Amino acid sequence: MRILIKASIPTEIGNAKVKDGSLGGDIQKIMAEQKPETAYFIEENGQRTAIMVVNITNSDEIPKFAEPWFLAFNAEIEFHPAMAPEDLAKAAPAIAAAAKSYG
Repeated sequence: MRILIKASIPTEIGNAKVKDGSLGGDIQKIMAEQKPETAYFIEENGQRTAIMVVNITNSDEIPKFAEPWFLAFNAEIEFHPAMAPEDLAKAAPAIAAAAKSYG
């Protein structure tokens, strides 16, 4: 299942890692281990934030994706199930059934 992960790095920790030169290296190491389908880096609410899409087959994999961000950056992590267009197309019958029953 595709999962969108958002990892927000507190500004104080991010600034300290920029000053000691470890920010980029730590992010590169996490990216190499997690192999996201895609990744973007943005500012959100004044914090450095990574947004990634990964594939997770079981919920027991969540710590593998969360813990590096927690430990390296004391980051706030969010996990959101996500669908690609082909996933949405496959879901169309269930959506139609729900609309018929509840719409």
